[in-house]
Amino acid sequence: METTTEKNLKAQLLEHGSPPQHIAIIMDGNGRWAESRGLPRVAGHKEGVVSVREITQACSELGVKILTLFTFSSENWRRPRKEVDALMRLLVTTIRAEVQELLDNDVQLTAIGCLDDLPQRAREELQTAIGMTAGNTGLNLNLALSYGGRQDIVQAVQHLASAAAAGTLDPATIDETLISRRLYTAGMTDPDLIIRTSGEARLSNFLIWQSAFAELVITDAMWPAFRRRELYEAILVYQQRERRYGQISEQVQNSQVAG
Repeated sequence: METTTEKNLKAQLLEHGSPPQHIAIIMDGNGRWAESRGLPRVAGHKEGVVSVREITQACSELGVKILTLFTFSSENWRRPRKEVDALMRLLVTTIRAEVQELLDNDVQLTAIGCLDDLPQRAREELQTAIGMTAGNTGLNLNLALSYGGRQDIVQAVQHLASAAAAGTLDPATIDETLISRRLYTAGMTDPDLIIRTSGEARLSNFLIWQSAFAELVITDAMWPAFRRRELYEAILVYQQRERRYGQISEQVQNSQVAG
């Protein structure tokens, strides 16, 4: 149930026109949110799941096409084993608990990243949910798991280099469009808006290539406290900015879903 403030903010952003078609979020601050309350870090991750559910619902209602969430980075494997194991268990239980909600709301689940790094149980649960929701045509909820922006570019270059070495690709034909079609996000438009919670002002190796012309909005709210109000406020900030593209990059943006 939306509060009066949330309803007013939603009305304002709808008056400004269409919301961004692709929103990407760096969900930061779970651990600090928990520690500030004297709770174990995993409690922050669990509360963060509530935010994921609410933001997914809000984006679906607004007509956002893609919501990409930086769920687990390639660097997160360096965290203490106990915390990583807890996060993987939480991933399994969350997917299992939420898949019916995704089906009921016509939300398609996808994932990007080096998914082979995930534990078998998490990988199987994820693939099952992706298969179950594959026919949905509403919001695309895209989870970045074991994802790193630099690694994304490296694997794309490796594919292109292999094709060139095999003689099936002329290196002179490699351009931005071709690279984009080899990234994990192939078939998706680049994010229009990237939101980072908890006040940190960096991309942290998230969608490095794809974020070239995205608008960045930094909010002090930690992810477990980021709900509809904070989302609507971020979209309003985005709508008040004038976006500019270079000619070549605009062509790439328009052609990504074509191939």
